[in-house]
Amino acid sequence: MTGINALFLLTGLLLFISVLASTISARLGLPLLLLFLGVGMLAGSDGPGGIVFEDFFFASMIGQAALSVILLDGGLRTRVSSFRVGLKPAAVLATWGVVGTAGLLGIFATWLLDVDWRLGLLLAAIVGSTDAAAVFALLRNSGVRLNQRVQATLEIESGANDPMAILLVTALVGALLQPETASVKDFVWMLVSQLGLGALLGLAGGWVLSRLMARLKLPEGLYALLILSGGTLVFAATNLLNGSGFLAVYLAGVVVGNRRSHATEHVLRVMDGLAWLAQAGMFVVLGLLVTPSQLFDHAAEAVAMAVFLMLVARPLAVVIGLAPFRYKRNELAYVSWVGLRGAVPVVLAIVPVVMGVPESRLLFDVAFAVVLLSLLVQGATVPMAARWLKVEVPPRDEPRDKREVWVGDEAAVDLLEYGVVAGSRAEGQHPDDISAEFEGIDVRCVALVRGGALQRLTVETRLIPGDSVWFIAPDEVADRIARMFGGMGGNLGANASFFGEFVVDPECLAGDLADAYGLGIEARERTLTVGQMLLQRLGRAVVVGDRVQIGAFTLTVREMSEAGALTSVGLKCPAPVSLR
Repeated sequence: MTGINALFLLTGLLLFISVLASTISARLGLPLLLLFLGVGMLAGSDGPGGIVFEDFFFASMIGQAALSVILLDGGLRTRVSSFRVGLKPAAVLATWGVVGTAGLLGIFATWLLDVDWRLGLLLAAIVGSTDAAAVFALLRNSGVRLNQRVQATLEIESGANDPMAILLVTALVGALLQPETASVKDFVWMLVSQLGLGALLGLAGGWVLSRLMARLKLPEGLYALLILSGGTLVFAATNLLNGSGFLAVYLAGVVVGNRRSHATEHVLRVMDGLAWLAQAGMFVVLGLLVTPSQLFDHAAEAVAMAVFLMLVARPLAVVIGLAPFRYKRNELAYVSWVGLRGAVPVVLAIVPVVMGVPESRLLFDVAFAVVLLSLLVQGATVPMAARWLKVEVPPRDEPRDKREVWVGDEAAVDLLEYGVVAGSRAEGQHPDDISAEFEGIDVRCVALVRGGALQRLTVETRLIPGDSVWFIAPDEVADRIARMFGGMGGNLGANASFFGEFVVDPECLAGDLADAYGLGIEARERTLTVGQMLLQRLGRAVVVGDRVQIGAFTLTVREMSEAGALTSVGLKCPAPVSLR
Protein backbone atom coordinates (compact mmCIF):
# COMPACT_ATOMS: atom_id res chain seq x y z
CA MET A 1 0.00 0.00 0.00
CA THR A 2 2.92 2.34 0.70
CA GLY A 3 4.10 2.01 -2.92
CA ILE A 4 0.61 2.68 -4.27
CA ASN A 5 0.12 5.72 -2.07
CA ALA A 6 3.57 7.00 -3.02
CA LEU A 7 2.56 6.72 -6.69
CA PHE A 8 -0.68 8.61 -6.02
CA LEU A 9 1.27 11.25 -4.11
CA LEU A 10 3.78 11.66 -6.93
CA THR A 11 1.07 11.85 -9.59
CA GLY A 12 -0.95 14.39 -7.65
CA LEU A 13 2.15 16.46 -6.85
CA LEU A 14 3.29 16.63 -10.50
CA LEU A 15 -0.17 17.63 -11.72
CA PHE A 16 -0.57 20.12 -8.87
CA ILE A 17 2.75 21.77 -9.72
CA SER A 18 1.79 21.81 -13.41
CA VAL A 19 -1.46 23.63 -12.65
CA LEU A 20 0.33 26.16 -10.43
CA ALA A 21 2.86 26.67 -13.22
CA SER A 22 0.02 27.90 -15.44
CA THR A 23 -0.02 31.15 -13.46
CA ILE A 24 3.61 31.73 -14.45
CA SER A 25 3.21 31.03 -18.18
CA ALA A 26 1.24 34.19 -18.93
CA ARG A 27 3.78 36.39 -17.11
CA LEU A 28 6.72 34.81 -18.93
CA GLY A 29 4.93 34.73 -22.30
CA LEU A 30 5.62 31.00 -22.64
CA PRO A 31 3.16 28.34 -23.87
CA LEU A 32 1.62 26.46 -20.96
CA LEU A 33 2.36 23.14 -22.68
CA LEU A 34 6.07 23.95 -22.55
CA LEU A 35 5.83 24.40 -18.77
CA PHE A 36 4.08 21.04 -18.45
CA LEU A 37 6.98 19.47 -20.36
CA GLY A 38 9.41 21.33 -18.13
CA VAL A 39 7.79 19.95 -14.97
CA GLY A 40 8.18 16.42 -16.33
CA MET A 41 11.81 16.98 -17.35
CA LEU A 42 12.68 18.45 -13.94
CA ALA A 43 11.09 15.46 -12.23
CA GLY A 44 12.94 13.07 -14.55
CA SER A 45 16.27 11.28 -14.29
CA ASP A 46 18.39 14.36 -15.10
CA GLY A 47 16.39 16.75 -12.91
CA PRO A 48 16.04 17.32 -9.17
CA GLY A 49 13.26 14.70 -9.04
CA GLY A 50 15.56 11.92 -10.22
CA ILE A 51 12.68 9.71 -11.40
CA VAL A 52 13.87 7.08 -13.86
CA PHE A 53 11.08 6.44 -16.35
CA GLU A 54 11.79 4.53 -19.57
CA ASP A 55 8.50 2.76 -20.29
CA PHE A 56 7.91 3.87 -23.89
CA PHE A 57 4.87 1.64 -24.33
CA PHE A 58 3.11 3.10 -21.27
CA ALA A 59 3.99 6.64 -22.40
CA SER A 60 2.57 5.88 -25.85
CA MET A 61 -0.64 4.59 -24.30
CA ILE A 62 -0.99 7.69 -22.09
CA GLY A 63 -0.26 9.93 -25.06
CA GLN A 64 -2.85 8.35 -27.34
CA ALA A 65 -5.53 8.34 -24.63
CA ALA A 66 -4.86 12.00 -23.82
CA LEU A 67 -4.88 13.01 -27.49
CA SER A 68 -8.26 11.35 -27.97
CA VAL A 69 -9.70 13.47 -25.11
CA ILE A 70 -8.09 16.66 -26.47
CA LEU A 71 -9.38 16.02 -30.00
CA LEU A 72 -12.87 15.23 -28.68
CA ASP A 73 -12.91 18.52 -26.75
CA GLY A 74 -11.55 20.39 -29.76
CA GLY A 75 -14.28 18.94 -31.97
CA LEU A 76 -16.99 19.88 -29.46
CA ARG A 77 -15.89 23.54 -29.75
CA THR A 78 -15.52 23.62 -33.54
CA ARG A 79 -18.46 25.33 -35.23
CA VAL A 80 -19.69 23.82 -38.48
CA SER A 81 -19.68 27.35 -39.92
CA SER A 82 -15.86 27.27 -39.81
CA PHE A 83 -15.91 24.40 -42.32
CA ARG A 84 -17.37 26.82 -44.89
CA VAL A 85 -14.04 28.60 -45.27
CA GLY A 86 -11.58 26.12 -43.78
CA LEU A 87 -12.50 22.60 -44.84
CA LYS A 88 -11.03 22.40 -48.35
CA PRO A 89 -7.73 24.17 -47.63
CA ALA A 90 -7.35 22.28 -44.34
CA ALA A 91 -7.96 18.97 -46.14
CA VAL A 92 -5.18 19.84 -48.60
CA LEU A 93 -2.77 20.70 -45.77
CA ALA A 94 -3.77 17.55 -43.84
CA THR A 95 -2.75 15.39 -46.81
CA TRP A 96 -0.42 17.14 -49.25
CA GLY A 97 0.90 19.43 -46.51
CA VAL A 98 2.13 16.48 -44.44
CA VAL A 99 3.57 14.64 -47.47
CA GLY A 100 5.22 17.76 -48.90
CA THR A 101 6.70 18.80 -45.56
CA ALA A 102 7.94 15.28 -44.83
CA GLY A 103 9.43 14.94 -48.34
CA LEU A 104 11.42 18.18 -48.21
CA LEU A 105 12.47 17.68 -44.59
CA GLY A 106 13.35 14.03 -45.28
CA ILE A 107 15.80 14.98 -48.00
CA PHE A 108 17.40 17.53 -45.68
CA ALA A 109 17.52 15.07 -42.73
CA THR A 110 19.10 12.33 -44.85
CA TRP A 111 21.87 14.73 -45.89
CA LEU A 112 22.30 16.34 -42.47
CA LEU A 113 22.41 13.14 -40.40
CA ASP A 114 24.07 11.03 -43.10
CA VAL A 115 21.61 8.16 -42.61
CA ASP A 116 19.62 5.80 -44.83
CA TRP A 117 17.03 7.74 -46.84
CA ARG A 118 14.23 5.72 -45.26
CA LEU A 119 15.40 6.72 -41.79
CA GLY A 120 15.63 10.36 -42.84
CA LEU A 121 12.12 10.26 -44.26
CA LEU A 122 10.86 8.52 -41.10
CA LEU A 123 12.23 11.31 -38.93
CA ALA A 124 10.61 13.89 -41.23
CA ALA A 125 7.28 12.03 -41.17
CA ILE A 126 7.36 11.98 -37.36
CA VAL A 127 7.60 15.78 -37.12
CA GLY A 128 5.71 16.50 -40.36
CA SER A 129 2.21 17.00 -38.92
CA THR A 130 0.90 19.82 -36.77
CA ASP A 131 -0.33 18.96 -33.30
CA ALA A 132 -3.96 19.40 -32.26
CA ALA A 133 -3.14 19.77 -28.56
CA ALA A 134 -0.69 22.61 -29.23
CA VAL A 135 -2.85 24.34 -31.87
CA PHE A 136 -6.10 24.22 -29.87
CA ALA A 137 -4.43 25.31 -26.63
CA LEU A 138 -2.34 28.14 -28.05
CA LEU A 139 -4.84 29.58 -30.54
CA ARG A 140 -7.79 29.52 -28.14
CA ASN A 141 -5.88 30.83 -25.12
CA SER A 142 -3.53 33.34 -26.74
CA GLY A 143 -5.91 36.27 -26.28
CA VAL A 144 -5.82 36.98 -30.03
CA ARG A 145 -8.87 36.77 -32.27
CA LEU A 146 -7.73 35.53 -35.69
CA ASN A 147 -9.74 35.96 -38.85
CA GLN A 148 -11.94 32.92 -39.34
CA ARG A 149 -10.20 31.72 -42.51
CA VAL A 150 -6.83 31.41 -40.80
CA GLN A 151 -8.12 29.97 -37.51
CA ALA A 152 -10.42 27.43 -39.16
CA THR A 153 -7.66 26.27 -41.51
CA LEU A 154 -5.17 25.73 -38.69
CA GLU A 155 -7.62 24.01 -36.32
CA ILE A 156 -9.21 21.69 -38.87
CA GLU A 157 -5.79 20.81 -40.30
CA SER A 158 -4.44 19.89 -36.86
CA GLY A 159 -7.51 17.75 -36.14
CA ALA A 160 -7.36 15.94 -39.48
CA ASN A 161 -3.69 15.50 -40.38
CA ASP A 162 -2.83 12.71 -37.96
CA PRO A 163 -3.99 9.90 -40.32
CA MET A 164 -1.46 10.90 -42.98
CA ALA A 165 1.36 11.22 -40.45
CA ILE A 166 0.52 7.85 -38.87
CA LEU A 167 0.30 6.30 -42.32
CA LEU A 168 3.72 7.60 -43.37
CA VAL A 169 5.35 6.51 -40.10
CA THR A 170 3.77 3.04 -40.28
CA ALA A 171 4.76 2.56 -43.91
CA LEU A 172 8.35 3.71 -43.37
CA VAL A 173 8.80 1.55 -40.26
CA GLY A 174 7.60 -1.40 -42.37
CA ALA A 175 10.00 -0.43 -45.17
CA LEU A 176 12.90 -0.41 -42.69
CA LEU A 177 12.05 -3.66 -40.88
CA GLN A 178 10.49 -5.68 -43.72
CA PRO A 179 11.39 -4.00 -47.02
CA GLU A 180 10.39 -7.04 -49.07
CA THR A 181 6.72 -6.78 -47.99
CA ALA A 182 6.27 -3.03 -48.55
CA SER A 183 4.19 -2.07 -51.61
CA VAL A 184 2.44 0.96 -53.05
CA LYS A 185 -0.84 -1.00 -53.12
CA ASP A 186 -0.73 -1.54 -49.35
CA PHE A 187 0.12 2.12 -48.80
CA VAL A 188 -2.86 3.33 -50.85
CA TRP A 189 -5.24 0.89 -49.17
CA MET A 190 -4.03 1.99 -45.73
CA LEU A 191 -4.64 5.63 -46.69
CA VAL A 192 -8.19 4.92 -47.89
CA SER A 193 -8.90 2.84 -44.79
CA GLN A 194 -7.52 5.45 -42.37
CA LEU A 195 -9.37 8.40 -43.88
CA GLY A 196 -12.53 6.63 -45.04
CA LEU A 197 -13.25 4.61 -41.91
CA GLY A 198 -12.15 7.47 -39.66
CA ALA A 199 -14.60 9.88 -41.28
CA LEU A 200 -17.48 7.39 -41.55
CA LEU A 201 -17.27 6.00 -38.02
CA GLY A 202 -16.62 9.43 -36.53
CA LEU A 203 -19.71 10.98 -38.10
CA ALA A 204 -21.85 7.94 -37.29
CA GLY A 205 -20.60 7.78 -33.71
CA GLY A 206 -21.15 11.50 -33.23
CA TRP A 207 -24.74 11.21 -34.51
CA VAL A 208 -25.49 8.36 -32.09
CA LEU A 209 -23.94 10.20 -29.14
CA SER A 210 -25.79 13.44 -29.91
CA ARG A 211 -29.10 11.58 -30.08
CA LEU A 212 -28.42 9.80 -26.80
CA MET A 213 -27.42 13.04 -25.07
CA ALA A 214 -30.63 14.73 -26.20
CA ARG A 215 -32.98 11.86 -25.32
CA LEU A 216 -31.56 10.22 -22.20
CA LYS A 217 -32.60 11.49 -18.76
CA LEU A 218 -29.43 11.29 -16.69
CA PRO A 219 -28.06 13.06 -13.61
CA GLU A 220 -26.29 16.17 -14.89
CA GLY A 221 -22.84 14.89 -13.98
CA LEU A 222 -23.18 11.80 -16.18
CA TYR A 223 -23.65 13.53 -19.54
CA ALA A 224 -19.98 14.44 -19.85
CA LEU A 225 -19.03 10.87 -18.92
CA LEU A 226 -21.43 9.62 -21.60
CA ILE A 227 -19.67 11.72 -24.25
CA LEU A 228 -16.19 10.90 -22.95
CA SER A 229 -16.82 7.14 -22.83
CA GLY A 230 -18.62 7.23 -26.16
CA GLY A 231 -15.76 9.17 -27.74
CA THR A 232 -13.28 6.63 -26.35
CA LEU A 233 -15.37 3.81 -27.87
CA VAL A 234 -15.37 5.53 -31.26
CA PHE A 235 -11.61 6.09 -31.02
CA ALA A 236 -10.75 2.52 -30.05
CA ALA A 237 -13.24 0.80 -32.38
CA THR A 238 -12.01 2.82 -35.37
CA ASN A 239 -8.38 1.96 -34.58
CA LEU A 240 -9.25 -1.75 -34.30
CA LEU A 241 -10.87 -1.60 -37.75
CA ASN A 242 -7.70 0.03 -39.19
CA GLY A 243 -9.25 3.47 -39.45
CA SER A 244 -7.95 6.71 -37.94
CA GLY A 245 -9.21 6.91 -34.38
CA PHE A 246 -7.91 10.47 -34.05
CA LEU A 247 -9.93 11.68 -37.05
CA ALA A 248 -12.98 9.72 -35.88
CA VAL A 249 -13.04 11.15 -32.34
CA TYR A 250 -12.52 14.69 -33.64
CA LEU A 251 -15.44 14.42 -36.09
CA ALA A 252 -17.61 12.79 -33.41
CA GLY A 253 -16.97 15.84 -31.22
CA VAL A 254 -17.88 18.20 -34.08
CA VAL A 255 -21.24 16.45 -34.59
CA VAL A 256 -22.08 16.39 -30.87
CA GLY A 257 -21.02 20.00 -30.31
CA ASN A 258 -23.16 21.32 -33.16
CA ARG A 259 -26.35 19.48 -32.16
CA ARG A 260 -27.26 21.58 -29.13
CA SER A 261 -29.28 20.03 -26.32
CA HIS A 262 -30.04 20.66 -22.65
CA ALA A 263 -26.76 18.99 -21.61
CA THR A 264 -24.40 20.68 -24.07
CA GLU A 265 -23.20 23.51 -21.81
CA HIS A 266 -22.51 21.16 -18.91
CA VAL A 267 -20.60 18.77 -21.19
CA LEU A 268 -18.45 21.62 -22.52
CA ARG A 269 -17.57 22.82 -19.02
CA VAL A 270 -16.57 19.35 -17.80
CA MET A 271 -14.71 18.47 -21.03
CA ASP A 272 -12.68 21.68 -20.74
CA GLY A 273 -11.31 20.48 -17.40
CA LEU A 274 -10.71 16.97 -18.70
CA ALA A 275 -8.87 18.30 -21.75
CA TRP A 276 -6.56 20.38 -19.54
CA LEU A 277 -5.98 17.33 -17.33
CA ALA A 278 -5.15 15.26 -20.41
CA GLN A 279 -2.71 17.88 -21.70
CA ALA A 280 -0.99 18.29 -18.35
CA GLY A 281 -0.74 14.55 -17.74
CA MET A 282 0.47 13.77 -21.26
CA PHE A 283 3.17 16.43 -21.41
CA VAL A 284 4.40 15.65 -17.89
CA VAL A 285 4.74 11.95 -18.81
CA LEU A 286 6.51 12.79 -22.08
CA GLY A 287 8.81 15.11 -20.13
CA LEU A 288 9.64 12.28 -17.74
CA LEU A 289 10.44 10.02 -20.68
CA VAL A 290 13.14 12.22 -22.20
CA THR A 291 16.69 12.49 -20.92
CA PRO A 292 17.72 16.15 -21.35
CA SER A 293 21.46 15.38 -21.36
CA GLN A 294 20.96 13.18 -24.43
CA LEU A 295 19.18 15.99 -26.25
CA PHE A 296 22.36 18.09 -26.10
CA ASP A 297 24.20 15.33 -27.93
CA HIS A 298 22.09 16.10 -31.01
CA ALA A 299 21.38 19.77 -30.32
CA ALA A 300 23.03 21.10 -33.49
CA GLU A 301 21.15 18.63 -35.72
CA ALA A 302 17.85 19.37 -33.98
CA VAL A 303 18.25 23.14 -34.37
CA ALA A 304 19.09 22.75 -38.07
CA MET A 305 16.07 20.47 -38.57
CA ALA A 306 13.76 22.86 -36.73
CA VAL A 307 14.98 25.90 -38.69
CA PHE A 308 14.59 24.09 -42.02
CA LEU A 309 11.13 22.87 -41.00
CA MET A 310 9.92 26.31 -39.86
CA LEU A 311 11.44 28.44 -42.60
CA VAL A 312 11.61 26.17 -45.66
CA ALA A 313 9.68 22.87 -45.62
CA ARG A 314 6.43 23.99 -43.97
CA PRO A 315 6.19 27.34 -45.84
CA LEU A 316 6.80 25.72 -49.25
CA ALA A 317 4.20 23.02 -48.58
CA VAL A 318 1.67 25.65 -47.43
CA VAL A 319 2.24 28.01 -50.36
CA ILE A 320 1.90 25.21 -52.93
CA GLY A 321 -1.07 23.58 -51.19
CA LEU A 322 -3.07 26.77 -50.67
CA ALA A 323 -2.32 28.32 -54.08
CA PRO A 324 -5.81 27.50 -55.50
CA PHE A 325 -7.60 29.14 -52.54
CA ARG A 326 -6.38 32.73 -53.01
CA TYR A 327 -5.02 33.26 -49.53
CA LYS A 328 -3.27 36.58 -49.00
CA ARG A 329 0.46 36.62 -48.38
CA ASN A 330 0.14 37.54 -44.73
CA GLU A 331 -2.34 34.66 -44.21
CA LEU A 332 0.02 32.20 -45.92
CA ALA A 333 2.88 33.43 -43.75
CA TYR A 334 0.88 32.96 -40.54
CA VAL A 335 -0.42 29.50 -41.49
CA SER A 336 3.18 28.55 -42.30
CA TRP A 337 4.52 29.89 -39.01
CA VAL A 338 1.86 28.38 -36.74
CA GLY A 339 2.54 24.83 -37.87
CA LEU A 340 2.97 23.93 -34.21
CA ARG A 341 4.54 20.63 -33.18
CA GLY A 342 3.58 19.05 -29.88
CA ALA A 343 2.59 15.69 -28.44
CA VAL A 344 1.78 13.91 -31.72
CA PRO A 345 5.38 13.92 -33.04
CA VAL A 346 6.66 12.65 -29.68
CA VAL A 347 4.04 9.88 -29.57
CA LEU A 348 4.88 8.95 -33.17
CA ALA A 349 8.59 8.95 -32.31
CA ILE A 350 7.89 6.25 -29.72
CA VAL A 351 6.67 3.86 -32.45
CA PRO A 352 10.14 3.15 -33.94
CA VAL A 353 11.56 2.67 -30.41
CA VAL A 354 8.88 0.11 -29.50
CA MET A 355 9.22 -1.63 -32.88
CA GLY A 356 13.01 -1.90 -32.56
CA VAL A 357 13.98 0.23 -35.55
CA PRO A 358 17.78 0.77 -35.72
CA GLU A 359 18.87 4.21 -34.44
CA SER A 360 15.34 4.83 -33.15
CA ARG A 361 16.65 6.62 -30.05
CA LEU A 362 18.30 9.18 -32.34
CA LEU A 363 14.93 9.75 -34.00
CA PHE A 364 13.21 10.18 -30.64
CA ASP A 365 15.76 12.64 -29.25
CA VAL A 366 15.84 14.80 -32.39
CA ALA A 367 12.02 14.77 -32.70
CA PHE A 368 11.64 15.77 -29.05
CA ALA A 369 14.14 18.61 -29.45
CA VAL A 370 12.29 19.86 -32.55
CA VAL A 371 9.02 19.88 -30.55
CA LEU A 372 10.70 21.86 -27.74
CA LEU A 373 12.01 24.43 -30.22
CA SER A 374 8.63 24.66 -31.96
CA LEU A 375 6.81 25.36 -28.67
CA LEU A 376 9.50 27.75 -27.48
CA VAL A 377 9.91 29.77 -30.69
CA GLN A 378 6.64 29.41 -32.61
CA GLY A 379 4.33 28.86 -29.64
CA ALA A 380 5.62 31.87 -27.74
CA THR A 381 5.17 34.15 -30.77
CA VAL A 382 1.59 33.21 -31.74
CA PRO A 383 0.06 36.54 -30.56
CA MET A 384 2.97 38.68 -31.75
CA ALA A 385 3.01 37.08 -35.21
CA ALA A 386 -0.76 37.58 -35.56
CA ARG A 387 -0.39 41.31 -34.93
CA TRP A 388 2.71 41.71 -37.06
CA LEU A 389 1.19 39.84 -40.01
CA LYS A 390 -2.18 41.58 -39.50
CA VAL A 391 -4.35 38.46 -39.41
CA GLU A 392 -6.14 39.37 -36.18
CA VAL A 393 -9.48 41.12 -36.05
CA PRO A 394 -10.79 43.27 -33.18
CA PRO A 395 -12.86 41.62 -30.44
CA ARG A 396 -16.52 41.27 -31.28
CA ASP A 397 -19.25 43.24 -29.62
CA GLU A 398 -20.62 40.32 -27.62
CA PRO A 399 -22.11 39.51 -24.21
CA ARG A 400 -19.80 39.26 -21.23
CA ASP A 401 -21.37 35.89 -20.42
CA LYS A 402 -23.99 33.66 -21.99
CA ARG A 403 -26.02 30.84 -20.45
CA GLU A 404 -28.54 28.53 -22.03
CA VAL A 405 -31.55 27.78 -19.83
CA TRP A 406 -33.43 24.75 -21.11
CA VAL A 407 -37.14 24.87 -20.39
CA GLY A 408 -38.02 21.71 -22.32
CA ASP A 409 -36.40 18.86 -24.22
CA GLU A 410 -36.01 21.03 -27.32
CA ALA A 411 -36.70 24.53 -26.02
CA ALA A 412 -34.18 26.92 -24.49
CA VAL A 413 -33.84 30.61 -23.71
CA ASP A 414 -30.58 32.55 -23.87
CA LEU A 415 -29.56 34.41 -20.71
CA LEU A 416 -27.07 37.17 -21.64
CA GLU A 417 -24.92 39.32 -19.34
CA TYR A 418 -23.66 42.80 -20.26
CA GLY A 419 -21.48 45.24 -18.36
CA VAL A 420 -22.20 48.96 -18.49
CA VAL A 421 -19.21 50.98 -19.73
CA ALA A 422 -18.76 54.71 -19.16
CA GLY A 423 -19.83 56.66 -22.24
CA SER A 424 -21.98 53.86 -23.65
CA ARG A 425 -25.51 54.35 -24.92
CA ALA A 426 -26.77 52.17 -22.07
CA GLU A 427 -25.40 54.51 -19.38
CA GLY A 428 -28.19 56.53 -17.76
CA GLN A 429 -30.98 54.47 -19.30
CA HIS A 430 -33.57 52.23 -17.67
CA PRO A 431 -33.10 48.55 -18.65
CA ASP A 432 -36.61 48.56 -20.17
CA ASP A 433 -35.54 51.42 -22.48
CA ILE A 434 -32.96 49.09 -23.99
CA SER A 435 -35.57 46.36 -24.45
CA ALA A 436 -37.85 48.89 -26.18
CA GLU A 437 -35.22 49.49 -28.90
CA PHE A 438 -35.86 45.98 -30.21
CA GLU A 439 -39.48 46.35 -31.25
CA GLY A 440 -41.09 43.05 -32.19
CA ILE A 441 -38.31 41.02 -30.52
CA ASP A 442 -38.70 39.56 -27.04
CA VAL A 443 -35.85 41.23 -25.09
CA ARG A 444 -36.36 41.40 -21.32
CA CYS A 445 -34.15 42.45 -18.41
CA VAL A 446 -34.30 39.82 -15.67
CA ALA A 447 -31.58 41.00 -13.26
CA LEU A 448 -29.44 44.01 -12.39
CA VAL A 449 -26.32 43.46 -10.28
CA ARG A 450 -24.64 46.51 -8.70
CA GLY A 451 -21.69 46.27 -6.36
CA GLY A 452 -22.08 42.50 -6.25
CA ALA A 453 -25.66 42.70 -4.99
CA LEU A 454 -28.94 42.09 -6.81
CA GLN A 455 -30.91 45.32 -7.31
CA ARG A 456 -34.67 45.71 -7.39
CA LEU A 457 -35.81 47.45 -10.58
CA THR A 458 -37.97 50.55 -10.08
CA VAL A 459 -39.20 53.29 -12.36
CA GLU A 460 -36.30 55.50 -11.18
CA THR A 461 -33.60 52.87 -11.85
CA ARG A 462 -30.84 54.08 -14.19
CA LEU A 463 -27.79 52.16 -15.33
CA ILE A 464 -24.37 53.36 -14.18
CA PRO A 465 -20.84 52.24 -15.16
CA GLY A 466 -19.92 48.95 -13.48
CA ASP A 467 -23.48 47.58 -13.46
CA SER A 468 -24.02 44.02 -14.68
CA VAL A 469 -27.30 43.52 -16.53
CA TRP A 470 -28.86 40.19 -17.49
CA PHE A 471 -31.30 39.91 -20.38
CA ILE A 472 -33.34 37.10 -21.86
CA ALA A 473 -33.03 37.66 -25.61
CA PRO A 474 -32.65 35.69 -28.86
CA ASP A 475 -29.05 34.92 -29.77
CA GLU A 476 -29.35 36.77 -33.09
CA VAL A 477 -29.64 40.16 -31.32
CA ALA A 478 -26.95 39.49 -28.69
CA ASP A 479 -24.26 41.46 -30.55
CA ARG A 480 -26.63 44.37 -31.27
CA ILE A 481 -27.38 44.69 -27.56
CA ALA A 482 -23.65 44.51 -26.83
CA ARG A 483 -23.01 47.57 -28.98
CA MET A 484 -25.27 49.60 -26.72
CA PHE A 485 -23.10 48.66 -23.74
CA GLY A 486 -19.72 49.32 -25.40
CA GLY A 487 -17.71 52.48 -24.91
CA MET A 488 -17.60 55.50 -27.24
CA GLY A 489 -21.31 55.35 -27.94
CA GLY A 490 -21.30 51.63 -28.63
CA ASN A 491 -21.83 51.67 -32.41
CA LEU A 492 -18.22 51.45 -33.58
CA GLY A 493 -16.21 52.04 -30.44
CA ALA A 494 -12.54 51.20 -30.57
CA ASN A 495 -13.13 49.07 -33.68
CA ALA A 496 -13.58 52.16 -35.88
CA SER A 497 -9.88 52.28 -36.73
CA PHE A 498 -10.07 48.74 -38.10
CA PHE A 499 -13.50 48.52 -39.75
CA GLY A 500 -14.01 52.19 -40.57
CA GLU A 501 -16.11 55.07 -39.30
CA PHE A 502 -19.32 54.10 -41.10
CA VAL A 503 -21.48 50.99 -41.28
CA VAL A 504 -22.86 50.08 -44.71
CA ASP A 505 -25.79 47.78 -45.46
CA PRO A 506 -24.46 45.10 -47.84
CA GLU A 507 -27.86 45.10 -49.61
CA CYS A 508 -27.57 48.71 -50.75
CA LEU A 509 -26.56 49.36 -54.36
CA ALA A 510 -22.86 49.85 -55.01
CA GLY A 511 -23.76 52.68 -57.40
CA ASP A 512 -25.58 54.61 -54.67
CA LEU A 513 -22.62 54.22 -52.31
CA ALA A 514 -20.23 55.34 -55.04
CA ASP A 515 -22.32 58.46 -55.73
CA ALA A 516 -22.57 59.33 -52.05
CA TYR A 517 -18.83 59.06 -51.29
CA GLY A 518 -17.22 59.47 -54.71
CA LEU A 519 -15.95 55.88 -54.98
CA GLY A 520 -14.42 54.97 -58.31
CA ILE A 521 -16.06 51.69 -59.30
CA GLU A 522 -16.57 50.07 -62.70
CA ALA A 523 -19.79 50.68 -64.62
CA ARG A 524 -20.81 47.01 -64.46
CA GLU A 525 -20.54 47.10 -60.66
CA ARG A 526 -23.03 49.93 -60.22
CA THR A 527 -26.03 47.58 -60.47
CA LEU A 528 -24.60 45.15 -57.93
CA THR A 529 -25.21 45.32 -54.21
CA VAL A 530 -22.24 46.22 -52.02
CA GLY A 531 -22.14 42.61 -50.80
CA GLN A 532 -22.12 41.23 -54.36
CA MET A 533 -19.36 43.63 -55.37
CA LEU A 534 -17.24 42.52 -52.40
CA LEU A 535 -17.75 38.83 -53.18
CA GLN A 536 -16.89 39.42 -56.83
CA ARG A 537 -13.72 41.36 -56.09
CA LEU A 538 -12.49 38.96 -53.38
CA GLY A 539 -13.27 35.84 -55.42
CA ARG A 540 -13.48 33.53 -52.40
CA ALA A 541 -15.58 32.79 -49.33
CA VAL A 542 -15.40 35.92 -47.23
CA VAL A 543 -14.72 36.22 -43.51
CA VAL A 544 -14.83 39.10 -41.04
CA GLY A 545 -11.82 41.34 -41.67
CA ASP A 546 -11.59 40.82 -45.46
CA ARG A 547 -10.91 44.11 -47.21
CA VAL A 548 -11.34 45.68 -50.63
CA GLN A 549 -9.50 48.88 -51.50
CA ILE A 550 -11.34 51.32 -53.78
CA GLY A 551 -9.08 54.28 -54.35
CA ALA A 552 -8.46 55.90 -50.98
CA PHE A 553 -11.51 54.20 -49.44
CA THR A 554 -11.57 50.78 -47.77
CA LEU A 555 -14.55 48.43 -47.50
CA THR A 556 -14.17 45.84 -44.72
CA VAL A 557 -16.37 42.85 -43.93
CA ARG A 558 -17.67 43.70 -40.46
CA GLU A 559 -20.24 41.04 -39.59
CA MET A 560 -21.46 37.72 -40.96
CA SER A 561 -24.28 35.40 -39.98
CA GLU A 562 -23.74 31.82 -38.79
CA ALA A 563 -24.87 30.67 -42.25
CA GLY A 564 -22.08 32.67 -43.88
CA ALA A 565 -24.19 35.57 -45.19
CA LEU A 566 -22.68 39.05 -45.21
CA THR A 567 -24.67 41.25 -42.81
CA SER A 568 -22.56 44.37 -42.25
CA VAL A 569 -19.75 46.22 -44.04
CA GLY A 570 -17.46 48.91 -42.63
CA LEU A 571 -16.41 51.92 -44.70
CA LYS A 572 -13.14 53.67 -43.92
CA CYS A 573 -12.66 57.09 -45.49
CA PRO A 574 -9.32 58.73 -46.30
CA ALA A 575 -7.90 61.01 -43.65
CA PRO A 576 -8.64 64.68 -44.36
CA VAL A 577 -5.72 66.71 -45.66
CA SER A 578 -4.86 69.61 -43.37
CA LEU A 579 -4.15 72.93 -45.11
CA ARG A 580 -1.75 75.36 -43.51
